[in-house]
Amino acid sequence: MTRLTPLAGSLPATVPFTGPEALERASGIPFAARLGANESGFGPSPRAVEAMRAAAQDAWMYGDPECFDLRQAIAARHGTTADHVAAGEGIDGLLGTLVRLTAGPGDTVVTSAGAYPTFAFHVAGFGARLVRVPYRGDHEDPQALLDAAREADARLVYLANPDNPMGSHHPGAVVEAMVDGLPGGTLLVLDEAYVDLAPPGTAPRIDPADPRVIRLRTFSKAHGLAGLRVGYALGAPALIGAFDRVRNHFGLGRVAQAGALAALGDADWPAAVRRAVEAARAGVARIARANGLEPLPSATNFTAIDCGRDGAFARRVLAGLTAEGVFVRMPGVAPLDRCIRVTLAPDDALAAFADALPRALASARAA
Repeated sequence: MTRLTPLAGSLPATVPFTGPEALERASGIPFAARLGANESGFGPSPRAVEAMRAAAQDAWMYGDPECFDLRQAIAARHGTTADHVAAGEGIDGLLGTLVRLTAGPGDTVVTSAGAYPTFAFHVAGFGARLVRVPYRGDHEDPQALLDAAREADARLVYLANPDNPMGSHHPGAVVEAMVDGLPGGTLLVLDEAYVDLAPPGTAPRIDPADPRVIRLRTFSKAHGLAGLRVGYALGAPALIGAFDRVRNHFGLGRVAQAGALAALGDADWPAAVRRAVEAARAGVARIARANGLEPLPSATNFTAIDCGRDGAFARRVLAGLTAEGVFVRMPGVAPLDRCIRVTLAPDDALAAFADALPRALASARAA
């Protein structure tokens, strides 16, 4: 009796990620360390917490469907106007709206094989054709993405900078050159979820009014508000205005807007988180090398660790860590899947990882 569309009926019933809660339900054992989802274990700004607490008593009211105050504050932060800003339910939600607006059956979209899978999930969900190009080493390959976009007459080309799952990054000048090299009619979807934690010069200099690119940011990483699901897009007013045609107008609740607005007003907190992430990055590197593994350079709040063999071995290491109560993830495509991906976190979580890793490796090697 279920009346699915032919497209929906053709899709697998799956999600891009298995959440740690599902893994805990399956095993019946809670994780001692949650190091797989790239959340910020350093938490949100106390000012954001207080703002959410104050807003909670008004949670009986819908949030402002225009997100007026939040969009004004984001625009001021970027030196632009609110008609260049769309707010939504994290980058994942914004990607869904964007793909719905710009790509459908018969259209082609380009991404990297192994890149952030939620984008590909939305492309499949709206019936567009996905073309994947390989990484070049541990980096997404801007020139290969451009070449594929040109060959396929792509509507969209997706680049995460810094990259998930490898943690690598390109300097902003490389992205600027990529924008200049886009074929006519192709929109660059620039996912900058981790840019607040990246080295100086990573963010490109792009006019928010440039119609060739849309930039996506989040409050989930440096601001520590992953549980709120708040993100925003920066782009040309014509495209940003089109979001109103199909978006969930009440997608951002009153508490979420209050928390994000207060977080944006506390510039000291992301700076403190950045310092904590840098210290944790050094800690993860020490743990990896102490176990004969190689940490890859990272511009994010996670480190990809090369396990030194193939994907089958890395999956055994991941399974061993899971059995030890440590939640991590790994890339899904070879040769990236030789790695596990470990979120940078406070000392107690990293101590649990350091304790579990030798046993997970021993189990993987024995198998």
